[in-house]
Amino acid sequence: MSDSVSSVFAGLEPAPVWAHFSTLCGIPRQSKVEGALRDLLRERALARGLRVSVDAAGNLLICKPARPGCEGAPGVVLQAHLDMVCQKTAGSAHDFSRDAICVERDGDWLAATETTLGADNGIGVALILAVLEDDSLAHGPVEALLTVDEEAGMGGAQGLAADALQGRLMLNLDTEEWGEFFIGCAGGLDVNVRREGLAEPPPTGMEQWQIELHGLRGGHSGVDIHEERGNAIKLLVRVLRDLERRFALRIGSLEGGSARNALPRDARARVALRSGCGDELTLVLADWQAQLRNELKGVDEGVSLGGVPVTTVEPVMSAPEQAVWLASLHAAPHGVHRRSLSVPGVVETSNNLGIVALGPEGGSCSFMVRSLLDGAARALGDEIVSLFGLSATAVEASGHYPGWAPKADSPLLALCRDVYRREYGAESRVQVIHAGLECGLIAAKYPDMQIVSFGPTIRGAHAPGERVEIASVGRVWHLLGAILAAIAERRGEKA
Repeated sequence: MSDSVSSVFAGLEPAPVWAHFSTLCGIPRQSKVEGALRDLLRERALARGLRVSVDAAGNLLICKPARPGCEGAPGVVLQAHLDMVCQKTAGSAHDFSRDAICVERDGDWLAATETTLGADNGIGVALILAVLEDDSLAHGPVEALLTVDEEAGMGGAQGLAADALQGRLMLNLDTEEWGEFFIGCAGGLDVNVRREGLAEPPPTGMEQWQIELHGLRGGHSGVDIHEERGNAIKLLVRVLRDLERRFALRIGSLEGGSARNALPRDARARVALRSGCGDELTLVLADWQAQLRNELKGVDEGVSLGGVPVTTVEPVMSAPEQAVWLASLHAAPHGVHRRSLSVPGVVETSNNLGIVALGPEGGSCSFMVRSLLDGAARALGDEIVSLFGLSATAVEASGHYPGWAPKADSPLLALCRDVYRREYGAESRVQVIHAGLECGLIAAKYPDMQIVSFGPTIRGAHAPGERVEIASVGRVWHLLGAILAAIAERRGEKA
């Protein structure tokens, strides 16, 4: 771990939590390649004499026995995921496969300016690791479930066996607003599109340009979708359709977004246009930039659009293939599809066009559908499948995970709210989140398990500039210890 990673944490409290988060910031942990971090945590747990296992899906399960005197207390599962969304600014040279996260102090916050910070869900992992090593805490049997591949499809939770856990109370530490307890979340599915084509040389009398759209805020496709932030892919497709009418444009490539669950912040297209149109193109792009800034005023008005000439000559996609892609991407849904009628203020169903990667010989795009209703998620996914099916394009809806149905009468929720009221002299809020949590998958496999989720205040998850409020981490640590102690006091009872 580099000194630059660890030094920013000096003096922060609670020190054990920040020490663990510092470790996480120094170890690459992209989805599906969490092995190095998992192995380190496994070895540390074994060195402490804890029982450790890694299941077939790659999840790490660490079991800590009850504190002496608390052996009869209900068992508690503490759950978080090891991986993080890896997003960076266009000019960043950061390599998520090898580089430590560059963490900076910004007043009352810790942030990463050019990349995601990984507070989602690294803080949750750090809190759990601190519980495992703190022998002063009062608690019954603790099972720490640290899952893999959450951000890229919830593969770890999908693969969790239905007999892996003994506890029937679970505290998930993967939400991002201090003072709120979450008892429900959206489910979802992925829709992946792929189409092959034939490359062609650009028509004679054309010159090549690179058109780029950037400067959008991006963000979490579940947490931030209701803010109507710009989607770089959708916006650039609108521009390209207009340029096609004006300049007989031909597309060589179109790329945008880098994660299915992150709002695309930038997109770029390599195009061929009739020669000599540079001045007119510049004016048209300036007009489009002004229009988009006006449309996104107060939300994403930093959007920037421009073009530069390219000297090399490269192939383009055929005119029929270009027509299919531009029309399909333009028609494809993105954003809030329906707001909940049963949970006021919460999005029920949404879709994120997260990634597009097209070249002269075809390409692909990816959507992530979310809904509080499993049937609504499948219905919207089927609409996208039907849209692309009109052009005989290969498309598949897969990776469905269930929503987490709220149980407002949960005794565990009542206990958590009582502890919060006692410790902070205020009422907590109970929420349902549109983002996906692993709680839905786990609850489906353990239907008698009571689950509550909470966490510190995190802003900008899934986008560069992600930050976590320092003081809220300390408050979550205190609350977590108090909840474990309150459960331990109920020896022989159900919480």
